Amino acid sequence: MSDVRDAALGDLDPATLYRILALRSAVFVVEQDCVYHDPDGRDLEPSARQLWIERDGDVVATLRLLRDEDVAEWRIASDARNFGLAAHLMRHALEICAEGEVVLNAQSYLRDWYARFGFVQDGDAFDEDGIPHIPMRLARTHLS
Repeated sequence: MSDVRDAALGDLDPATLYRILALRSAVFVVEQDCVYHDPDGRDLEPSARQLWIERDGDVVATLRLLRDEDVAEWRIASDARNFGLAAHLMRHALEICAEGEVVLNAQSYLRDWYARFGFVQDGDAFDEDGIPHIPMRLARTHLS
């Protein structure tokens, strides 16, 4: 399995950052036909992390981890096209955010995929750019 790389924005070299942003744009803007401004400024937040996997110098999977400080939760946005790599990224991200709540907005058809990692639906389904989504939250088990 490919190694997951992990860095804050300021620690990325320009070529790697470009490849991460290009993949995000290809997946979330072009392939999903969702016109929105990415990057959205959240990459600049001090706690934001970029996770990615490279093959032969190309970024082939990426995940952005954001800390919503005002509500003490982590927010995950990932490219789940390549399920093996995406699962590898997700496991790494969940290790990073072992403390606090973890939330994401999943495309509805990926509900069961995210459930494999312990996520449960946490609200009503909604439409985002013509794509059905559901809010999900990591159900943490607490030992007493």
